[in-house]
Amino acid sequence: MLSNDANILKIKHEILYQVAKLAYAGQLEEKKEELPYELLPGPQAKYRCCVYKEREVVRQRIRLAEGKCPSETPKTGKDNVVQVIEAACADCPLSHYIVTDNCRKCMAKACQQACKFGAVSMGRDRAYIDPDKCKECGQCAKACPYNAIADLIRPCKKICPVGAITMDENGICEIDDSKCIKCGHCIHACPFGAIGSKTDIVDVIKAITSGKKVVAMVAPAIEGSFGADITMDSIRTACKKVGFSDMVEVALGGDMTAGAEAKEWLEANKEGKKMTTSCCPAFVNMIKKHYPELTDNISTTVSPMCAVSRMLKSKDKDTVTVFIGPCIAKKDERRNKDLEGNADYVLTVGEFRAMLRAKHVKIEPEANANQQASVYGKRFGNGGGVAAAVVECMKELGEDPSKFTIEKCSGGAECKKALTLLKMDRLQADFVEGMACEGGCVGGPSHHRSSKNEMLVAKDRDKLLSEADDRKIYDNLKSYDMEAFSMHAE
Repeated sequence: MLSNDANILKIKHEILYQVAKLAYAGQLEEKKEELPYELLPGPQAKYRCCVYKEREVVRQRIRLAEGKCPSETPKTGKDNVVQVIEAACADCPLSHYIVTDNCRKCMAKACQQACKFGAVSMGRDRAYIDPDKCKECGQCAKACPYNAIADLIRPCKKICPVGAITMDENGICEIDDSKCIKCGHCIHACPFGAIGSKTDIVDVIKAITSGKKVVAMVAPAIEGSFGADITMDSIRTACKKVGFSDMVEVALGGDMTAGAEAKEWLEANKEGKKMTTSCCPAFVNMIKKHYPELTDNISTTVSPMCAVSRMLKSKDKDTVTVFIGPCIAKKDERRNKDLEGNADYVLTVGEFRAMLRAKHVKIEPEANANQQASVYGKRFGNGGGVAAAVVECMKELGEDPSKFTIEKCSGGAECKKALTLLKMDRLQADFVEGMACEGGCVGGPSHHRSSKNEMLVAKDRDKLLSEADDRKIYDNLKSYDMEAFSMHAE
Protein backbone atom coordinates (compact mmCIF):
# COMPACT_ATOMS: atom_id res chain seq x y z
CA MET A 1 0.00 0.00 0.00
CA LEU A 2 1.36 3.39 -0.98
CA SER A 3 -0.13 6.76 -0.08
CA ASN A 4 0.70 9.99 1.72
CA ASP A 5 -0.37 8.36 4.96
CA ALA A 6 1.04 4.88 4.35
CA ASN A 7 2.60 4.55 7.83
CA ILE A 8 -0.65 5.56 9.51
CA LEU A 9 -2.66 3.16 7.33
CA LYS A 10 -0.29 0.36 8.30
CA ILE A 11 -0.89 1.02 12.00
CA LYS A 12 -4.66 1.34 11.52
CA HIS A 13 -4.77 -1.92 9.59
CA GLU A 14 -2.74 -3.80 12.19
CA ILE A 15 -5.12 -2.74 14.96
CA LEU A 16 -8.19 -3.65 12.87
CA TYR A 17 -6.63 -7.01 12.00
CA GLN A 18 -5.90 -7.83 15.64
CA VAL A 19 -9.42 -6.81 16.68
CA ALA A 20 -10.97 -8.86 13.85
CA LYS A 21 -8.86 -11.91 14.73
CA LEU A 22 -9.92 -11.75 18.38
CA ALA A 23 -13.57 -11.15 17.40
CA TYR A 24 -13.60 -14.25 15.17
CA ALA A 25 -12.12 -16.25 18.06
CA GLY A 26 -14.63 -14.83 20.55
CA GLN A 27 -11.78 -13.47 22.68
CA LEU A 28 -12.04 -9.71 22.13
CA GLU A 29 -13.48 -8.79 25.53
CA GLU A 30 -10.99 -11.07 27.27
CA LYS A 31 -7.84 -9.88 25.51
CA LYS A 32 -8.43 -6.35 24.17
CA GLU A 33 -6.74 -4.75 27.19
CA GLU A 34 -3.56 -6.67 26.35
CA LEU A 35 -3.43 -5.48 22.73
CA PRO A 36 -1.72 -2.09 23.32
CA TYR A 37 1.12 -3.89 25.14
CA GLU A 38 1.43 -6.62 22.50
CA LEU A 39 1.55 -4.10 19.68
CA LEU A 40 3.85 -1.71 21.56
CA PRO A 41 6.02 -3.68 24.01
CA GLY A 42 8.30 -0.68 24.59
CA PRO A 43 10.18 0.68 26.36
CA GLN A 44 11.19 2.95 23.49
CA ALA A 45 8.52 4.91 21.64
CA LYS A 46 8.33 4.63 17.84
CA TYR A 47 6.12 7.55 16.82
CA ARG A 48 5.25 9.67 19.86
CA CYS A 49 6.93 11.22 22.86
CA CYS A 50 6.56 8.07 24.95
CA VAL A 51 5.27 4.52 24.69
CA TYR A 52 2.50 5.30 27.20
CA LYS A 53 0.95 7.84 24.86
CA GLU A 54 1.31 5.44 21.93
CA ARG A 55 -0.55 2.75 23.89
CA GLU A 56 -3.34 5.19 24.73
CA VAL A 57 -3.73 6.00 21.02
CA VAL A 58 -3.99 2.25 20.31
CA ARG A 59 -6.53 1.84 23.13
CA GLN A 60 -8.68 4.60 21.64
CA ARG A 61 -8.41 3.05 18.18
CA ILE A 62 -9.59 -0.27 19.60
CA ARG A 63 -12.67 1.52 20.95
CA LEU A 64 -13.31 2.91 17.45
CA ALA A 65 -13.00 -0.61 16.05
CA GLU A 66 -15.71 -1.66 18.52
CA GLY A 67 -17.99 1.07 17.19
CA LYS A 68 -17.49 3.26 20.26
CA CYS A 69 -16.24 6.81 20.70
CA PRO A 70 -12.46 6.79 21.29
CA SER A 71 -12.90 8.70 24.55
CA GLU A 72 -15.49 8.16 27.25
CA THR A 73 -16.11 11.94 27.08
CA PRO A 74 -15.69 12.83 23.39
CA LYS A 75 -15.53 16.42 22.22
CA THR A 76 -17.28 15.41 19.01
CA GLY A 77 -20.93 14.39 19.24
CA LYS A 78 -21.31 10.78 20.35
CA ASP A 79 -23.51 9.91 17.35
CA ASN A 80 -21.00 11.19 14.78
CA VAL A 81 -19.23 8.34 12.98
CA VAL A 82 -16.21 10.65 12.52
CA GLN A 83 -14.32 11.01 15.79
CA VAL A 84 -11.22 12.76 17.10
CA ILE A 85 -8.63 10.53 18.78
CA GLU A 86 -7.68 13.10 21.38
CA ALA A 87 -4.54 11.29 22.54
CA ALA A 88 -3.15 11.57 19.00
CA CYS A 89 -4.13 15.20 18.41
CA ALA A 90 -1.57 17.42 20.02
CA ASP A 91 1.32 18.08 17.68
CA CYS A 92 0.02 20.60 15.15
CA PRO A 93 1.04 24.26 15.59
CA LEU A 94 -1.43 26.36 17.55
CA SER A 95 -0.82 29.50 15.54
CA HIS A 96 -2.40 29.85 12.12
CA TYR A 97 0.08 32.40 10.77
CA ILE A 98 3.79 32.41 11.70
CA VAL A 99 6.79 34.40 10.55
CA THR A 100 9.49 32.35 8.80
CA ASP A 101 13.23 32.92 8.33
CA ASN A 102 12.45 34.70 5.06
CA CYS A 103 11.59 37.81 7.07
CA ARG A 104 14.07 40.62 6.37
CA LYS A 105 12.65 42.96 9.04
CA CYS A 106 12.33 45.44 6.23
CA MET A 107 11.85 49.17 6.63
CA ALA A 108 8.38 49.13 5.07
CA LYS A 109 6.90 46.98 7.86
CA ALA A 110 4.03 46.15 5.49
CA CYS A 111 2.87 43.26 7.66
CA GLN A 112 2.61 45.50 10.72
CA GLN A 113 0.78 48.18 8.79
CA ALA A 114 -1.68 45.66 7.36
CA CYS A 115 -2.67 44.23 10.76
CA LYS A 116 -5.72 45.99 12.21
CA PHE A 117 -5.49 44.17 15.53
CA GLY A 118 -1.99 45.07 16.69
CA ALA A 119 -0.86 41.46 16.53
CA VAL A 120 2.35 42.10 14.58
CA SER A 121 5.41 43.52 16.32
CA MET A 122 9.11 43.65 15.51
CA GLY A 123 11.53 41.36 17.29
CA ARG A 124 15.29 41.52 17.22
CA ASP A 125 15.69 39.60 13.96
CA ARG A 126 12.20 39.40 12.46
CA ALA A 127 8.56 40.20 12.92
CA TYR A 128 6.48 38.39 15.52
CA ILE A 129 2.77 37.55 15.47
CA ASP A 130 1.03 37.43 18.85
CA PRO A 131 -1.36 34.43 18.68
CA ASP A 132 -3.58 35.93 21.39
CA LYS A 133 -4.21 39.05 19.29
CA CYS A 134 -4.20 37.47 15.82
CA LYS A 135 -7.65 37.11 14.22
CA GLU A 136 -6.28 34.98 11.36
CA CYS A 137 -7.48 37.42 8.71
CA GLY A 138 -4.36 36.77 6.60
CA GLN A 139 -3.73 40.41 5.68
CA CYS A 140 -0.15 40.32 7.00
CA ALA A 141 0.70 37.37 4.78
CA LYS A 142 -0.77 39.12 1.73
CA ALA A 143 1.17 42.30 2.49
CA CYS A 144 4.62 40.75 3.01
CA PRO A 145 6.82 41.34 -0.08
CA TYR A 146 9.03 38.34 0.81
CA ASN A 147 6.24 35.81 1.38
CA ALA A 148 7.77 35.38 4.81
CA ILE A 149 4.51 34.71 6.65
CA ALA A 150 3.29 31.14 6.37
CA ASP A 151 -0.30 29.99 6.58
CA LEU A 152 -0.18 26.91 8.80
CA ILE A 153 -3.82 26.00 8.63
CA ARG A 154 -4.23 22.48 9.95
CA PRO A 155 -4.64 19.81 7.25
CA CYS A 156 -7.92 18.58 8.74
CA LYS A 157 -9.37 22.09 8.86
CA LYS A 158 -8.07 22.92 5.39
CA ILE A 159 -9.66 19.91 3.70
CA CYS A 160 -13.07 20.21 5.39
CA PRO A 161 -15.45 21.59 2.74
CA VAL A 162 -17.99 22.95 5.23
CA GLY A 163 -15.90 24.53 8.01
CA ALA A 164 -16.89 21.94 10.60
CA ILE A 165 -13.45 21.73 12.28
CA THR A 166 -12.13 24.08 14.94
CA MET A 167 -9.59 23.82 17.80
CA ASP A 168 -10.14 24.10 21.53
CA GLU A 169 -8.00 26.14 23.89
CA ASN A 170 -5.46 23.31 24.06
CA GLY A 171 -5.18 22.93 20.31
CA ILE A 172 -7.22 19.72 20.21
CA CYS A 173 -9.39 19.27 17.12
CA GLU A 174 -13.16 19.63 17.55
CA ILE A 175 -15.76 18.59 14.97
CA ASP A 176 -19.04 20.49 14.95
CA ASP A 177 -21.64 17.78 14.42
CA SER A 178 -24.21 20.36 13.27
CA LYS A 179 -21.93 21.22 10.32
CA CYS A 180 -20.12 17.91 9.64
CA ILE A 181 -21.33 16.11 6.51
CA LYS A 182 -19.42 12.89 7.37
CA CYS A 183 -17.44 12.93 4.13
CA GLY A 184 -14.41 11.58 6.04
CA HIS A 185 -11.77 13.51 4.14
CA CYS A 186 -10.29 14.84 7.38
CA ILE A 187 -9.46 11.26 8.43
CA HIS A 188 -6.81 10.77 5.77
CA ALA A 189 -5.73 14.41 5.75
CA CYS A 190 -4.45 14.29 9.34
CA PRO A 191 -0.71 13.45 9.32
CA PHE A 192 -0.93 12.16 12.90
CA GLY A 193 -3.86 9.80 12.38
CA ALA A 194 -5.78 11.74 15.00
CA ILE A 195 -9.19 11.40 13.30
CA GLY A 196 -10.92 8.11 12.66
CA SER A 197 -14.33 6.61 12.17
CA LYS A 198 -16.36 4.20 14.23
CA THR A 199 -16.40 0.76 12.65
CA ASP A 200 -18.97 -2.02 12.44
CA ILE A 201 -16.36 -4.75 12.03
CA VAL A 202 -16.95 -6.36 15.44
CA ASP A 203 -20.74 -6.36 15.03
CA VAL A 204 -20.43 -7.86 11.54
CA ILE A 205 -18.16 -10.65 12.78
CA LYS A 206 -20.51 -11.34 15.70
CA ALA A 207 -23.43 -11.64 13.26
CA ILE A 208 -21.43 -14.05 11.08
CA THR A 209 -20.20 -16.23 13.94
CA SER A 210 -23.68 -16.38 15.49
CA GLY A 211 -24.94 -18.16 12.38
CA LYS A 212 -27.09 -15.37 10.95
CA LYS A 213 -27.58 -14.96 7.21
CA VAL A 214 -25.20 -12.10 6.49
CA VAL A 215 -24.98 -10.82 2.90
CA ALA A 216 -22.22 -8.52 1.64
CA MET A 217 -23.18 -5.68 -0.70
CA VAL A 218 -20.09 -4.51 -2.58
CA ALA A 219 -19.88 -0.99 -4.00
CA PRO A 220 -19.24 -0.58 -7.75
CA ALA A 221 -16.31 1.72 -6.91
CA ILE A 222 -14.31 -1.31 -5.77
CA GLU A 223 -14.23 -2.89 -9.23
CA GLY A 224 -10.70 -2.50 -10.56
CA SER A 225 -9.11 -1.36 -7.29
CA PHE A 226 -7.53 -4.79 -6.63
CA GLY A 227 -6.21 -5.22 -10.17
CA ALA A 228 -7.54 -6.10 -13.61
CA ASP A 229 -7.73 -9.82 -12.82
CA ILE A 230 -9.76 -9.44 -9.62
CA THR A 231 -13.38 -9.57 -10.68
CA MET A 232 -16.60 -9.29 -8.71
CA ASP A 233 -16.66 -13.11 -8.76
CA SER A 234 -13.25 -13.00 -7.05
CA ILE A 235 -14.62 -10.73 -4.33
CA ARG A 236 -17.77 -12.88 -3.98
CA THR A 237 -15.65 -15.96 -3.31
CA ALA A 238 -13.53 -14.06 -0.77
CA CYS A 239 -16.67 -12.80 0.98
CA LYS A 240 -17.96 -16.34 1.38
CA LYS A 241 -14.63 -17.53 2.75
CA VAL A 242 -14.75 -14.97 5.59
CA GLY A 243 -18.29 -16.03 6.50
CA PHE A 244 -20.75 -14.04 4.39
CA SER A 245 -23.66 -16.10 3.03
CA ASP A 246 -23.48 -14.37 -0.34
CA MET A 247 -22.42 -11.17 -2.10
CA VAL A 248 -24.47 -8.83 -4.26
CA GLU A 249 -23.16 -6.04 -6.49
CA VAL A 250 -24.45 -2.65 -5.40
CA ALA A 251 -24.12 -1.73 -9.09
CA LEU A 252 -27.46 -3.57 -9.38
CA GLY A 253 -28.78 -1.00 -6.93
CA GLY A 254 -27.33 1.64 -9.27
CA ASP A 255 -29.60 0.30 -12.02
CA MET A 256 -32.54 0.41 -9.60
CA THR A 257 -31.79 3.96 -8.46
CA ALA A 258 -31.28 5.23 -12.01
CA GLY A 259 -34.54 3.62 -13.14
CA ALA A 260 -36.55 5.22 -10.34
CA GLU A 261 -34.76 8.57 -10.44
CA ALA A 262 -35.26 8.99 -14.20
CA LYS A 263 -39.04 8.77 -13.77
CA GLU A 264 -38.90 11.13 -10.80
CA TRP A 265 -36.81 13.67 -12.72
CA LEU A 266 -39.14 13.56 -15.71
CA GLU A 267 -42.13 14.24 -13.46
CA ALA A 268 -40.29 17.06 -11.68
CA ASN A 269 -39.34 18.64 -14.99
CA LYS A 270 -42.99 18.74 -16.04
CA GLU A 271 -43.66 20.68 -12.83
CA GLY A 272 -40.76 23.06 -13.48
CA LYS A 273 -38.82 21.78 -10.48
CA LYS A 274 -35.05 21.37 -10.35
CA MET A 275 -33.74 18.28 -8.56
CA THR A 276 -30.55 16.86 -7.10
CA THR A 277 -29.36 13.27 -6.81
CA SER A 278 -29.66 11.42 -3.52
CA CYS A 279 -27.13 8.57 -3.69
CA CYS A 280 -24.16 10.40 -2.08
CA PRO A 281 -24.97 10.72 1.64
CA ALA A 282 -22.31 13.40 2.21
CA PHE A 283 -23.87 15.53 -0.54
CA VAL A 284 -27.33 14.99 0.97
CA ASN A 285 -25.94 15.99 4.38
CA MET A 286 -24.45 19.12 2.82
CA ILE A 287 -27.88 20.14 1.53
CA LYS A 288 -29.76 19.37 4.74
CA LYS A 289 -27.25 21.09 7.03
CA HIS A 290 -25.98 23.99 4.92
CA TYR A 291 -28.73 24.55 2.33
CA PRO A 292 -31.89 23.47 4.20
CA GLU A 293 -34.12 25.50 1.91
CA LEU A 294 -33.15 23.07 -0.88
CA THR A 295 -34.20 19.90 0.98
CA ASP A 296 -37.31 19.55 -1.15
CA ASN A 297 -35.11 19.51 -4.24
CA ILE A 298 -33.42 16.25 -3.19
CA SER A 299 -34.61 13.20 -5.08
CA THR A 300 -36.68 10.90 -2.87
CA THR A 301 -35.18 7.86 -4.60
CA VAL A 302 -33.09 5.80 -2.17
CA SER A 303 -29.40 5.12 -2.66
CA PRO A 304 -28.17 1.96 -4.43
CA MET A 305 -27.06 0.62 -1.04
CA CYS A 306 -30.53 1.00 0.41
CA ALA A 307 -32.17 -0.39 -2.74
CA VAL A 308 -30.16 -3.64 -2.62
CA SER A 309 -30.70 -3.97 1.12
CA ARG A 310 -34.46 -3.57 0.72
CA MET A 311 -34.47 -6.13 -2.09
CA LEU A 312 -32.64 -8.68 0.07
CA LYS A 313 -34.86 -8.04 3.08
CA SER A 314 -38.00 -8.34 0.93
CA LYS A 315 -36.95 -11.93 0.25
CA ASP A 316 -35.92 -12.69 3.82
CA LYS A 317 -36.59 -10.08 6.52
CA ASP A 318 -34.00 -11.65 8.82
CA THR A 319 -31.13 -11.10 6.35
CA VAL A 320 -28.33 -8.97 7.78
CA THR A 321 -27.01 -6.66 5.05
CA VAL A 322 -23.46 -5.27 5.05
CA PHE A 323 -22.25 -2.61 2.61
CA ILE A 324 -18.56 -2.67 1.66
CA GLY A 325 -17.09 0.37 -0.08
CA PRO A 326 -14.75 3.37 0.08
CA CYS A 327 -17.27 5.71 1.75
CA ILE A 328 -17.31 7.03 5.32
CA ALA A 329 -20.63 8.84 4.87
CA LYS A 330 -22.36 5.51 4.18
CA LYS A 331 -21.71 4.71 7.86
CA ASP A 332 -23.80 7.73 8.70
CA GLU A 333 -26.52 6.89 6.17
CA ARG A 334 -27.11 3.43 7.64
CA ARG A 335 -27.70 5.03 11.06
CA ASN A 336 -30.63 7.05 9.71
CA LYS A 337 -33.54 5.64 11.73
CA ASP A 338 -36.07 7.21 9.35
CA LEU A 339 -34.82 5.17 6.38
CA GLU A 340 -36.34 1.71 6.71
CA GLY A 341 -34.69 -1.35 5.26
CA ASN A 342 -31.27 0.20 4.76
CA ALA A 343 -27.98 -1.62 5.30
CA ASP A 344 -27.54 -2.96 8.81
CA TYR A 345 -23.79 -2.35 8.78
CA VAL A 346 -21.16 -0.59 6.68
CA LEU A 347 -17.52 -1.57 6.24
CA THR A 348 -14.76 0.34 4.48
CA VAL A 349 -12.47 -1.52 2.11
CA GLY A 350 -9.75 -1.40 4.77
CA GLU A 351 -12.02 -2.98 7.36
CA PHE A 352 -12.95 -5.71 4.88
CA ARG A 353 -9.24 -6.34 4.24
CA ALA A 354 -8.72 -6.79 7.99
CA MET A 355 -11.40 -9.50 7.98
CA LEU A 356 -9.72 -11.20 5.02
CA ARG A 357 -6.37 -11.21 6.79
CA ALA A 358 -7.90 -12.45 10.05
CA LYS A 359 -9.29 -15.47 8.18
CA HIS A 360 -6.14 -15.96 6.05
CA VAL A 361 -8.10 -15.28 2.85
CA LYS A 362 -6.46 -13.94 -0.30
CA ILE A 363 -8.57 -12.58 -3.15
CA GLU A 364 -7.75 -14.74 -6.16
CA PRO A 365 -8.32 -14.05 -9.89
CA GLU A 366 -11.55 -15.46 -11.34
CA ALA A 367 -13.43 -15.18 -14.61
CA ASN A 368 -15.75 -12.20 -14.95
CA ALA A 369 -18.73 -14.48 -15.48
CA ASN A 370 -21.50 -13.60 -13.03
CA GLN A 371 -22.37 -9.95 -13.60
CA GLN A 372 -25.48 -8.59 -11.91
CA ALA A 373 -25.67 -5.05 -13.29
CA SER A 374 -25.53 -3.06 -16.48
CA VAL A 375 -22.38 -1.16 -17.27
CA TYR A 376 -24.28 2.01 -16.32
CA GLY A 377 -24.86 0.70 -12.81
CA LYS A 378 -21.22 -0.34 -12.60
CA ARG A 379 -20.18 3.21 -13.50
CA PHE A 380 -22.22 4.71 -10.66
CA GLY A 381 -18.97 5.00 -8.74
CA ASN A 382 -17.45 7.38 -11.31
CA GLY A 383 -18.05 11.11 -11.33
CA GLY A 384 -20.87 11.70 -13.81
CA GLY A 385 -21.84 8.03 -13.64
CA VAL A 386 -25.19 8.64 -11.94
CA ALA A 387 -26.21 11.23 -14.49
CA ALA A 388 -25.14 8.96 -17.36
CA ALA A 389 -27.29 6.12 -16.01
CA VAL A 390 -30.31 8.39 -15.58
CA VAL A 391 -29.86 9.71 -19.14
CA GLU A 392 -29.73 6.13 -20.40
CA CYS A 393 -32.99 5.38 -18.60
CA MET A 394 -34.60 8.42 -20.20
CA LYS A 395 -33.58 7.10 -23.60
CA GLU A 396 -35.02 3.67 -22.77
CA LEU A 397 -38.27 5.38 -21.79
CA GLY A 398 -38.44 7.03 -25.19
CA GLU A 399 -37.55 10.50 -23.90
CA ASP A 400 -35.10 12.90 -25.48
CA PRO A 401 -32.47 13.65 -22.80
CA SER A 402 -31.06 16.50 -24.87
CA LYS A 403 -34.02 18.55 -23.62
CA PHE A 404 -32.48 18.53 -20.14
CA THR A 405 -29.22 19.90 -18.77
CA ILE A 406 -27.32 18.31 -15.88
CA GLU A 407 -24.73 19.91 -13.61
CA LYS A 408 -22.18 17.26 -12.62
CA CYS A 409 -20.41 18.18 -9.39
CA SER A 410 -17.31 16.36 -8.17
CA GLY A 411 -15.83 17.39 -4.84
CA GLY A 412 -17.02 19.69 -2.06
CA ALA A 413 -16.17 22.97 -3.78
CA GLU A 414 -18.13 22.15 -6.96
CA CYS A 415 -21.08 20.91 -4.92
CA LYS A 416 -21.19 24.11 -2.86
CA LYS A 417 -20.99 26.28 -5.96
CA ALA A 418 -23.88 24.48 -7.66
CA LEU A 419 -26.03 24.51 -4.52
CA THR A 420 -25.35 28.20 -3.95
CA LEU A 421 -26.50 28.97 -7.49
CA LEU A 422 -29.56 26.76 -7.03
CA LYS A 423 -30.36 28.54 -3.77
CA MET A 424 -30.13 31.90 -5.55
CA ASP A 425 -32.28 30.57 -8.42
CA ARG A 426 -29.41 31.19 -10.81
CA LEU A 427 -28.56 27.59 -11.71
CA GLN A 428 -29.13 27.01 -15.40
CA ALA A 429 -29.16 23.21 -15.22
CA ASP A 430 -32.33 21.20 -14.66
CA PHE A 431 -30.69 18.57 -12.45
CA VAL A 432 -27.62 18.35 -10.20
CA GLU A 433 -25.49 15.27 -9.70
CA GLY A 434 -23.62 15.78 -6.44
CA MET A 435 -20.58 13.76 -5.38
CA ALA A 436 -18.70 14.96 -2.29
CA CYS A 437 -15.53 13.12 -3.36
CA GLU A 438 -13.48 14.27 -6.36
CA GLY A 439 -13.87 11.76 -9.16
CA GLY A 440 -16.95 10.27 -7.51
CA CYS A 441 -17.03 7.26 -5.19
CA VAL A 442 -13.81 5.87 -6.71
CA GLY A 443 -12.10 8.82 -5.00
CA GLY A 444 -13.66 8.00 -1.64
CA PRO A 445 -11.53 8.56 1.46
CA SER A 446 -11.37 4.86 2.32
CA HIS A 447 -10.73 3.34 -1.10
CA HIS A 448 -8.15 0.60 -1.43
CA ARG A 449 -4.75 2.26 -1.60
CA SER A 450 -3.03 0.08 -4.18
CA SER A 451 0.70 0.21 -4.73
CA LYS A 452 -0.16 1.03 -8.29
CA ASN A 453 -0.62 4.61 -9.32
CA GLU A 454 -4.04 6.11 -9.86
CA MET A 455 -3.75 5.98 -13.64
CA LEU A 456 -3.09 2.24 -13.55
CA VAL A 457 -6.00 1.68 -11.16
CA ALA A 458 -8.25 3.58 -13.57
CA LYS A 459 -6.90 1.47 -16.45
CA ASP A 460 -7.67 -1.75 -14.57
CA ARG A 461 -11.17 -0.51 -13.80
CA ASP A 462 -11.78 0.41 -17.43
CA LYS A 463 -10.65 -3.06 -18.50
CA LEU A 464 -13.08 -4.78 -16.17
CA LEU A 465 -15.95 -2.49 -17.14
CA SER A 466 -15.24 -3.11 -20.81
CA GLU A 467 -16.09 -6.77 -20.16
CA ALA A 468 -19.62 -5.87 -19.09
CA ASP A 469 -22.36 -6.96 -21.48
CA ASP A 470 -24.69 -4.59 -23.32
CA ARG A 471 -27.81 -5.22 -21.22
CA LYS A 472 -30.23 -2.32 -20.86
CA ILE A 473 -31.09 -1.00 -17.41
CA TYR A 474 -34.85 -1.62 -17.46
CA ASP A 475 -34.34 -5.00 -19.14
CA ASN A 476 -32.02 -5.96 -16.31
CA LEU A 477 -34.56 -4.85 -13.70
CA LYS A 478 -37.19 -7.18 -15.21
CA SER A 479 -35.31 -10.04 -13.56
CA TYR A 480 -36.18 -8.65 -10.11
CA ASP A 481 -39.45 -8.13 -8.27
CA MET A 482 -39.35 -4.35 -8.11
CA GLU A 483 -42.88 -4.26 -6.67
CA ALA A 484 -41.76 -6.10 -3.52
CA PHE A 485 -40.09 -3.02 -2.03
CA SER A 486 -40.18 0.75 -2.30
CA MET A 487 -37.52 2.74 -4.14
CA HIS A 488 -38.36 5.94 -2.30
CA ALA A 489 -37.52 7.33 1.11
CA GLU A 490 -41.04 8.57 1.72
